Amino acid sequence: MNQIARRQAATDKRRAFHWVWRFVVLAVILALLTVIIVRAFFVDVFNIESDSMQSTLNPGQVISVDRRAYDADKGVTPQRGDVIVFDGRGSFLPYSSATTFSDLLGAFNLNGGSHTYVKRVIGVGGDSVECCSADGQIKVNGEAIHEEYVYSGDAPSDIEFSVQVPENRLWVMGDHRSVSQDSRSLLGVSGGGMINVDRVAGRVSNVIWPLDQRHEVR
Repeated sequence: MNQIARRQAATDKRRAFHWVWRFVVLAVILALLTVIIVRAFFVDVFNIESDSMQSTLNPGQVISVDRRAYDADKGVTPQRGDVIVFDGRGSFLPYSSATTFSDLLGAFNLNGGSHTYVKRVIGVGGDSVECCSADGQIKVNGEAIHEEYVYSGDAPSDIEFSVQVPENRLWVMGDHRSVSQDSRSLLGVSGGGMINVDRVAGRVSNVIWPLDQRHEVR
């Protein structure tokens, strides 16, 4: 092979390498964008780090969250008994307010999970919720509710309360009532611990990790 041919072969090899490298970079970027879009608008995942939802959800588990479960414009909002993920700013974090920029970052999972909480909906807009009935149960609209999900050995609530949930708000509690910091803990602050339905990211649908603990969340 003469010198010109060798130079041409080397040039062709460099060009082929550059095209492969560009393809790999483009594929990685597209994969990342796909993951971000899926997590922002369809199904997200979160790690459980606290004991407040035991034994429904336990520390170390990973949950999937259906971001399409609710659509306020269509009148589809969280219902009693749903386990939800929500942004606690303005409610659980009463002195921390959300901004358009932070909401945008949150939609694409770029601002961390320090404002994110997982709890169960006990009361929705228009409900009266109180503790407790004569036999120690939570009452919703005057009727005692049977809560099979409450952590074994816990009372439905050790805190007495009586609230009227405003429209477009939610009263939420953890299943491990004795350790959960929830709507009961914020009765004296702005918003009274009520979650705005607009701050709900989605409904918890499944435990997906560890594999031997996979199940549907109810």
